[in-house]
Amino acid sequence: MRAFVINEYAHPSKIALTADAPAPTPGAGEVLVDVYSAGLNFFDILQSQGKYQNQPPFPFVLGTELAGRIAADSPIPAGCPFQRGDRVFGAAQGAFGEQVAAKWTQLLPLPENMTYDQGAGLHITWPTSYEALVGRAQLKPGEWVLVTASAGGVGVAAVQLAKALGAKVIAAAGSQEKLDVSMHYGGADFGVNYTKPNWQQEVLKITGGKGVDVIYDPVGLIRDSLKCIAWKGRAIVVGFAAGEIEKLPLNLVLLKNIAIVGIHWGAYTKKEPEHIPSVWKALLDMFASGRVSPVVYPQVFPLEKLADGLGALEQRKTWGKVVARVRDEHTHEKSKL
Repeated sequence: MRAFVINEYAHPSKIALTADAPAPTPGAGEVLVDVYSAGLNFFDILQSQGKYQNQPPFPFVLGTELAGRIAADSPIPAGCPFQRGDRVFGAAQGAFGEQVAAKWTQLLPLPENMTYDQGAGLHITWPTSYEALVGRAQLKPGEWVLVTASAGGVGVAAVQLAKALGAKVIAAAGSQEKLDVSMHYGGADFGVNYTKPNWQQEVLKITGGKGVDVIYDPVGLIRDSLKCIAWKGRAIVVGFAAGEIEKLPLNLVLLKNIAIVGIHWGAYTKKEPEHIPSVWKALLDMFASGRVSPVVYPQVFPLEKLADGLGALEQRKTWGKVVARVRDEHTHEKSKL
């Protein structure tokens, strides 16, 4: 099968698509999934270079987020609710290949009104943003939320969710184009360009001098954003897409009585698995009602152009969720090598 196989650590631009990779063999509790679309994430770029906290042994297939169908020749483990041919989305190491062996507990039924491209970006992006806002920040209706990198995959999801939960949202991004995306696709109330000097003053002006109650930051701007946080505000560390782990001024944490919390959704599988179904129930209800909707970057990359997609993501040339298409949704044909 075709797959993005990692035999040694390298930047994605240096790794070629393998045309004859061995097909995966499902283990205990696993099903075989025909991958139709796969979501691209910053951690894929790190993992290919050996810089991510989760590094499988060589050789391994890159990619984690996916949407597809249970394969016609897949085993169906005891207790598994899926049947061969069912549309699913989820997470499994090896999503950048034509097939992947996935634990059935890491899969969910793909909503009927969603495409595979939309489904490919659900499993990490949306529960991360939901649990960050609801579980970690305990967001309340009417509060002010600042979302940095607001046009990215998790960013635009956070903007939509915060609005759906009744918050007032300020989007922060590095260009007017990305602010326009945040407003149009996310529904943000205001936008600020965080590349401009003293951008925090604009946030304070928007909030009438109060500052924001919640900071949602997937890029590494907590330190700068604390200049416009409100009394007893909550800052959520979502990621470090800028590549630097920040050192924070703890005197501000003390003086403003603020809380800095983290969100690593992947850890819930081991640490708090009983909480996961309630998050997905809430999200799927919101998708079904139309209160929120996945945003896919218009240029969907065929599998053979995966390196181009990861490069565009790394260079911040994209917005929304970047997706690689492995098979055509209507003809079921594989993208051409």
